[in-house]
Amino acid sequence: MNENLQNLCNRYMDYILEQLNALLAIDSPTGYTRQVSDYLAAEYTRLGYAPRLTRKGGVLVDLGGSGNAALVMAHVDTLGAMVAEVKDNGRLRLTPLGGLNANNVETENCTLRTLDGRSYEGTIQLMDASLHVNGKYQETGRSFETIELLLDEPVRSKEEVLALGITNGSYVCISPRTRITDSGYIKSRFLDDKLSTAILLGYARYVKEEQIVLTRKVYQHITVFEEVGHGACGSVPEEVEEVLSVDMGCVGSGLECTERQVSICVKDSHGPYHYEMLQALVQAAKDNEIDFATDVYPYYGSDADAALDAGTDARHGLIGPGVYASHGYERSHKDGVRNTFALLKAYLG
Repeated sequence: MNENLQNLCNRYMDYILEQLNALLAIDSPTGYTRQVSDYLAAEYTRLGYAPRLTRKGGVLVDLGGSGNAALVMAHVDTLGAMVAEVKDNGRLRLTPLGGLNANNVETENCTLRTLDGRSYEGTIQLMDASLHVNGKYQETGRSFETIELLLDEPVRSKEEVLALGITNGSYVCISPRTRITDSGYIKSRFLDDKLSTAILLGYARYVKEEQIVLTRKVYQHITVFEEVGHGACGSVPEEVEEVLSVDMGCVGSGLECTERQVSICVKDSHGPYHYEMLQALVQAAKDNEIDFATDVYPYYGSDADAALDAGTDARHGLIGPGVYASHGYERSHKDGVRNTFALLKAYLG
């Protein structure tokens, strides 16, 4: 990208990473998001905006401008799990929240949050997890029928667990294990989509600090039910003409994008994105020498899809920083952050 745009992106990098770390430190599996929404509302207020909490718990913010309104969305809900059964031996059977995969959560530390507000620590393990004891450890398939949560409490019975206030419906929040390397790589669970949320905060700060007079009306909506498909099925301002999801860009076999680029999705599981909007996004990237890729996501849905499914009459698009190992221990890069921020600036002003 050109030098001026590069310098602008660099000015907001520290803030974006600061916000990313803050967001990742707040547990927010789908359905358990009030704390992170309150944090976001407070941060938008500190930046000089007047955010509104939606009834579902999302955060809607007017960044200014007039005409040709765009709604830019990211989501702050994450994958997680919920207690589905307290077993007789004091172990907990889990049910996934969103697309959590049993194959990559084994041995993860987690915090269990009860419906009456208490919290406990634990670890997700394969049943009978000792290799010196279980001769079938390697051949056992990992599923939510073969993994379980071990509480870090001296419990050996269902009654002892229930006495702690732990019941079916208690939330299981998995540790993100965030690391940012000297080479610029960003590794953590839940970069989908807290990385994009942090980028949107960076853009909001840029608009306010630089006193940008936007040439179009721009809203931001941080949704809280994206991982289960209905994050943006509501709270779309009536005058909105475009909805733009900023969500993780897919990186993997058969795709062009890397962690260091911004991805422009041309089609996902729901179908193609709006042609004229794709043209405009690609042209903005080319005009500003932004490192981007266009890709088809084979197993994916976005808040932009959800908004249209709910009846929103608007053009729709999807961009985001490249993220590898999605719905697992994910990896992106500072360059992907820069390119995504730059594309937002180039496209929105």
